[in-house]
Amino acid sequence: MSHTVQIPVGGQFITIETGRFAKQADGAVTVQLGETIILTAAVAASKAKPGQDFFPLTVDYREKAAAAGRFPGGYFKREGRPSEKEILTCRLTDRPIRPLFPKGWYNEVQVQSLLLSADGQNDADILSILGASAALTVSDIPWDGPLGAVRIARVAGEFLVNPTHEQQAQSDLDLIYVGNKTDVVMYEGAANEISEADFISALKFAQAACQPLIAAQEELAAKAGKTKRAITVTIVPEEILTAAKTLAGDRIIPALLTQQKLAREAAVNAIFAEVGQKLVAQFGADKVTEFVLKDAQYYIQKEAIRSLVLDHSKRLDGRDFDAIRTLTSEVGFLPRAHGSAVFARGETQAVCLATLGTSDDIQQFDSYTGGETKKQFLLHYNFPNYSVGETGRITGPGRREIGHGALAERSVRPVIPLTEYPYAVRITAEIMESNGSTSMASVCGATLALMDAGVPITRPVAGISIGICTEYGANHEISRYKLLTDIIGWEDAFCDMDCKIAGTEKGITGFQLDLKLKGIPLPIMEQTIEKARIARGLILAHMLTTLPAPRSDISKYAPRIVTLKINPEKIGALIGPGGKNIKRLVEESGCEINIEDDGTVKVFSVSPEGMEIARREIEALSAEIEIGKVYKGRVVTIKEFGAFVEVFPGQDGLVHVSELSNKRVARVEDVIKMGDDIWVKCIGVDEKGRVKLSRKAAMEERGEIPPSTGAPEEGAPAASEEARPERAERPERGPERGADRGGDRGGDRGARGGDRGGDRGGDRGGRVADRGGRGGDRGGRRSDAPAGGDGEGSGEPLEIGKIYRAKVVTIKDFGAFVEFLPGREGLVHVSELANFRVKQVEDIVQLGDEIWVKLLGQDEKGRVRLSRKAAMEEREKASSGEAPAASESASGGSDAQE
Repeated sequence: MSHTVQIPVGGQFITIETGRFAKQADGAVTVQLGETIILTAAVAASKAKPGQDFFPLTVDYREKAAAAGRFPGGYFKREGRPSEKEILTCRLTDRPIRPLFPKGWYNEVQVQSLLLSADGQNDADILSILGASAALTVSDIPWDGPLGAVRIARVAGEFLVNPTHEQQAQSDLDLIYVGNKTDVVMYEGAANEISEADFISALKFAQAACQPLIAAQEELAAKAGKTKRAITVTIVPEEILTAAKTLAGDRIIPALLTQQKLAREAAVNAIFAEVGQKLVAQFGADKVTEFVLKDAQYYIQKEAIRSLVLDHSKRLDGRDFDAIRTLTSEVGFLPRAHGSAVFARGETQAVCLATLGTSDDIQQFDSYTGGETKKQFLLHYNFPNYSVGETGRITGPGRREIGHGALAERSVRPVIPLTEYPYAVRITAEIMESNGSTSMASVCGATLALMDAGVPITRPVAGISIGICTEYGANHEISRYKLLTDIIGWEDAFCDMDCKIAGTEKGITGFQLDLKLKGIPLPIMEQTIEKARIARGLILAHMLTTLPAPRSDISKYAPRIVTLKINPEKIGALIGPGGKNIKRLVEESGCEINIEDDGTVKVFSVSPEGMEIARREIEALSAEIEIGKVYKGRVVTIKEFGAFVEVFPGQDGLVHVSELSNKRVARVEDVIKMGDDIWVKCIGVDEKGRVKLSRKAAMEERGEIPPSTGAPEEGAPAASEEARPERAERPERGPERGADRGGDRGGDRGARGGDRGGDRGGDRGGRVADRGGRGGDRGGRRSDAPAGGDGEGSGEPLEIGKIYRAKVVTIKDFGAFVEFLPGREGLVHVSELANFRVKQVEDIVQLGDEIWVKLLGQDEKGRVRLSRKAAMEEREKASSGEAPAASESASGGSDAQE
């Protein structure tokens, strides 16, 4: 039979149900928030393993892709090792429940949580803590719960309980809080430099929000809870413990007060090695086992250390309770790292290395429960065995290393302007020496390494750990305590708290509380937070003496970045067909190039020369010709009426013969040649995007010739007389220009290959062919002169009905373009080629053929229609004895194809 409780929390309901699933577990529940559901089951072994001398608690949390209606990535399509999110949730669940198991009870306990449903808005990590608490509460496993757990956000100054991912994205606080009926048990999270006063208010708000959750679990236990099992705890026999204390005598205190960590440990271990031998001799090896000796040493050390702190107001290393150990730091000592720093606090030392990467280095990951799916800032923490002078297995990062790295990462992340900063940033924190709170040393070292790398952080971040040593009175409440600033390893191990708080001079950025107690009152926590603030200020002051601000420039070994903005319509041209252009550019420049949909182009390079190549090419490919600007271009096509000059790749304009020089130009080739690089000035762009250029105006602006008086030289054609061709109808875009530009540009430019890449020439050649065939009138570009205008370059007016001798210059599926006057072309449609049906133009005419054509008409845009069929008919009449047509061109001759 299932039992359910429902609790209103933060505008939503949390539902806890037991008795429906996993009924053979000692305790099992489902917890639901929105449509996010997890199952948590708890099982404890019936007895401890022989020789077990510690409490083997395993907490596991796993997310299944099916819960979000997705397939897992990878070849096997099955979930594998736990992700970082899953490991952090395991730790988040483990830390608050562990202190509530009986001391000396060594039966193995497993608490497993499984994500069954994910709605993408409500995270499951809080539900995992609640599930563990509820499953243990309804089980027969001895455990001193229940606990309440909530996530607190602050949006627009208002605290929210269990915010959705959308709300959390707007929050300046991410607080995960676990409490019992009266005290705080655990917290962790991050904030955007929140003040201490506001942080304390958030803790109080969270404590109140936990109470309905605790009451609901008690209600569920009353309905369906099991009777707690009887247990046996393993402790050192009293007579052996008393004898060990007597044998150690007064020597233990001086040994504990030894200044250096390794010397202190050696002195204490020497005493207990002697004590152990005497205990074995006195009680026998069967009673004085290795476990008994270890436990006796632990209790004697713990009692002595706590007595030093509470009774004698002494710390092991002789410091005052508010004193920080000696601080040392250094930056820039590694030549190849983009940024490096070493930070030491007493015998805790961290070496941190900063690496700047491109946007391709941003970490991408699945997020079945919603929220972030990528990380631009990474901090990886490594804790090798040598840092504590020990040997052991050498493996990848364990749960502790992942947790410490995550704490340092979220502490530093708020001061990095990631939304504006184009780099991916990674910190590796290598612990060289450990004697207390290496995670906070990593925060300090990471900050200095970022500053050394030139990362423009808003303010430096420092972190510190505060400990507590307590004594409980008869009413099970704390009767006296001492707070310890900057705890060392044994103060952490033998005292009761490790409260880590990081932040800037402005406020708190990261925090984590671990207790060995069942809870700590909020008033004591307020004092802890204030001591952390004071200590943090001292550390920040020291750090600023090492490096007062981020460096103004990044390492010469770090990738430089240039951000360019191009017209989004130019993205295709930049990428090229099949990515040819961008691949070639990456190969030539050695740069990494990232293009975003809005036209933002980011270029990363460690080579200034490569950066300049890429920047120049991208700007050229994406640039727009502007009126009034002077450009250096290449002559790509020469016609009698002027020359086409390529200013940017794929962008050209016409320099009319009248704009080539301030003197009369008889032939274009007298001034410029194909392939010449010349300076030109843009003097106009019409509504169709056709560009007019002037070499003469550019020479005037560059001071190469005197400024024009404005009157054209005698005999020079006026600019207004220019028959400007439409872009879509320039004759040279056909095979002739395909030969000129697909040969000169797609051949010459393709042949320029080393310059711009062979695929570019081929690509251009393809573009030329495409240009040549755009619309049916591409080859007849010179027919754009206004109706009745002069034949361009010939001075001969056009006459409808007149027969001309013409040369085939372009062949298309729909007909052929022929040049019937110098610089003038027209279209002979396929239907006008012969007096019978023509399937293929090439069946009648070939490229370069000379044929007779009759001018049928000219539209309002000056486009000319010609007919071979009509010319043949008229000439046949003439050859049959009829009078020759008066309109026939004087050029004479016969049509070889007739």
